Amino acid sequence: MSQQLRAHIEEIVQLTNEEFEYVLSHFAYRKFLKNQYVIQNGDYARYDYFVISGLLKSWDIDDKGKTHIVLFATENWWISDTSAFHGQTLATLNVDCLENSETLYISLENKEKLCLEMRKMEYFFRKKTTSGYIALQKRILSLISFNAKQRFEYLIQQYPDLLQRVPKNLIASYLGISRETLSRLTSPSA
Repeated sequence: MSQQLRAHIEEIVQLTNEEFEYVLSHFAYRKFLKNQYVIQNGDYARYDYFVISGLLKSWDIDDKGKTHIVLFATENWWISDTSAFHGQTLATLNVDCLENSETLYISLENKEKLCLEMRKMEYFFRKKTTSGYIALQKRILSLISFNAKQRFEYLIQQYPDLLQRVPKNLIASYLGISRETLSRLTSPSA
């Protein structure tokens, strides 16, 4: 599992064995069961989680009881309530597991310590934050400018294995469409 994190970091920066061991010492390991909460709305979001295995989602429920999926996180993704984590405030999102999951997690204090002490890690986290921001911007633009079919096609293009791992009602929520619309889009005649 630690080698998975190292490979992920080394997609951006190269680390010596000593550097990686130091980085790893700032993380802790945790397993979660399917349906288990990682973060609950109203709790402090104390950690940023790197997904080793499994599948997690971040989500919220609006005043009308409708669920809104913000993000799915599969292997080699990061997940938290980013605003609450960086602001050290109460979470407004929930994060839970769609599958049994294994994670490595880091506190804000340890993340900032690594960034101050190791320019390589500051660069790594900055690149990851930037790529996450770009992905979020593309997602928002797709929600406001694509029709349902285009949003679905974009999802499949970006994350081809998600349909096999995520229930269709959650895919529909992520896309901002009804379950019935998604069924029409996934039927053989669509």
